[in-house]
Amino acid sequence: MRKSATGKGRLVLALDATMSRQPTWDLACSLQAEMFDAVGRAGRLDVQLVYFRGFGECRSSRFVSNTDQLKSLMTRIDCRGGMTQISKVLSHGLKENARERVNAIVYIGDAMEENVDELCRKAGELGLHGVPVFIFQEGRDAAVERAFREIARLSKGAWFRFDRDAASLLAKLLSTIAVYATGGLKALEARGTAEDRLLIGHLRPGKD
Repeated sequence: MRKSATGKGRLVLALDATMSRQPTWDLACSLQAEMFDAVGRAGRLDVQLVYFRGFGECRSSRFVSNTDQLKSLMTRIDCRGGMTQISKVLSHGLKENARERVNAIVYIGDAMEENVDELCRKAGELGLHGVPVFIFQEGRDAAVERAFREIARLSKGAWFRFDRDAASLLAKLLSTIAVYATGGLKALEARGTAEDRLLIGHLRPGKD
């Protein structure tokens, strides 16, 4: 069952930290604060940072409960060249959820250089376990978009564009996901912002 509106949510924030992402890393660092601000006194959000970069490097932090802690973790990371490791991110989400409930995964990236069928298999497993993946795609690569949309669909999450010119909208969407992670659909329905209604449309059973 989902957490109540006054419960504790656990969210995995996963980031592609390969070299192509350097221009928008600072934006991601600033937007993450919106997640904690949105939850406020209605509940508690614990966020774990997961990132990959370089030659096979994929790391995860402890779960933290406020924006200063997460920002400190994020600002110590520099982007390095390398291939994507989305499969490791999805596997990590499954392992964390097996240990203790994970309410959502947020992934921000601009590329996909892996076997899409394998990614979709793991996304489907996450969907079966009730762990939606919310993907924010930077750039407009059509093949990447198709893969990202399918991962989101199979996990029962949602796909969004990560656009530097729409920082306000991105902040609101992250806020909405944070509220969902702590309070589920009921919390979104109670708040009822435009972004809440958009996310509800993706999360209702039968929606693609």
